[in-house]
Amino acid sequence: MKGSSKGTAKTKAHTLTGVGVTAALAIGGIALATQQAQALSALAIVNGITANGGVGVSKDILYGNEPSQDLDIYYPKPLAQAMKTQSVVETTYPMVVFVHGGSWESGNKEEYAFVGQSLAQAGYVTAVINYRKAPEHVYPDYVKDAAQAIAWSYDNAKSFHADPERLAVIGHSAGAFNAVAAVANEDFLAPYGIQPKDLAAVIGIAGPYSYDFRQFSSATAFGADATPDTVMPDRQIKGAQPPYLLLTAEKDKVVHATNSIKMTNALQKAGVIVEIGEIKGASHATSIGAIATPLRWVNDVRAQVLTYLDKTLK
Repeated sequence: MKGSSKGTAKTKAHTLTGVGVTAALAIGGIALATQQAQALSALAIVNGITANGGVGVSKDILYGNEPSQDLDIYYPKPLAQAMKTQSVVETTYPMVVFVHGGSWESGNKEEYAFVGQSLAQAGYVTAVINYRKAPEHVYPDYVKDAAQAIAWSYDNAKSFHADPERLAVIGHSAGAFNAVAAVANEDFLAPYGIQPKDLAAVIGIAGPYSYDFRQFSSATAFGADATPDTVMPDRQIKGAQPPYLLLTAEKDKVVHATNSIKMTNALQKAGVIVEIGEIKGASHATSIGAIATPLRWVNDVRAQVLTYLDKTLK
């Protein structure tokens, strides 16, 4: 794995933006009611209607030296304003690292800008990351990227007025696999001098933590010699762990709830504190789409995530 998680943050560009609320709420709700086959178009609509509420963003920050090893940092409005006016920042904020889904083959940080905006609006400095993807990069490359981005964020948190001791990791779908896998097995964070217990919390949303990928098209993301026993996070727990929240979507037809059940059982067997929750009425797509502030009415995923973050990090 190339690149270092230490040192000063390097950026290709740095922007602070603030725009007003846009419309088309009903259109976004209808589009987000689709399943994974339509998720990308739904994400485009979500980003089109999400108000960033004055939050700031630093774009395309490198956490490694390989293609797609970059991230965007979103700042709460007061912090964005202070940075824009070069005022003294007296507050240290909690931080979140978000890992997007896409079957390990698709998706990018730009499509999930609404997550960074939403969490920043709630008071969290938020890193939305890219990572290398299949079929060019199979397991464990994308998990290594998640670990590297997490460690980089931990090491550089203070540069963004965030507290590394109050850092949580969130992932959705394949990104939940990456996030949970990167933390559950201490070997992924070890090259950067970080231990899982250094993190404050992990939240997995609709994650495939325990299934036989060989029976699905996602097999191409794991390599010819991989087996569930050698790659699934519920079978790779190693090292003292932070607390976890694992959320499932009530109407998810893409990732079944058995994944979270098995992951919960494995974590509890290892002595880890785990909370579980169901997102009522949510499909696989809306289990992340409703994080967008204008779509809070679709389901309560944003409320569940923020309730957990607030009690864990604030």
